[in-house]
Amino acid sequence: MGMISFFKEAGEKLFGKKPEVAAAVAEPSNEEKAAAANAAASDAIKTYLRSQNLPADDLNITFSGADQIVTVAGLVDSQATQEKIVLCCGNVHGVAGVADEMQCAEPADQCTYHMVVSGDNLSKIAKAVYGDANKYPVIFEANKPMLTHPDKIYPGQNLRCPPLA
Repeated sequence: MGMISFFKEAGEKLFGKKPEVAAAVAEPSNEEKAAAANAAASDAIKTYLRSQNLPADDLNITFSGADQIVTVAGLVDSQATQEKIVLCCGNVHGVAGVADEMQCAEPADQCTYHMVVSGDNLSKIAKAVYGDANKYPVIFEANKPMLTHPDKIYPGQNLRCPPLA
């Protein structure tokens, strides 16, 4: 899929929980510290993917604190899983983009992404994307397990908007 941009000031605060992980986003003082911080950030993202019940064990996930980019490579079972992994990696505070180098066993039509802005709700997004506000459940279902309720979205969050069948 290539590079997908994210708003690095929004998202899950995975890096703030441990000082060594937060350091990956700052300017480390030496290469050894930078490598350790980047490895810790990569592990935090992988753990987060597992917590969302997304496959992470066979993926190569790396974080570069210098440019705030997550690179994900490996084989996934479906297009939807691939897109959800990209969203989980990118909707993290401190991540500016995701380089998607994954291969998909069952490719399908790719989704579009919508970055939530202040005042958005799923109905408004569905109206903009599909021309029908009542299609909001499509967006909600496409973003599970990251979304737990249709009203719990936030500015800066990227959402999957799959093509309608």
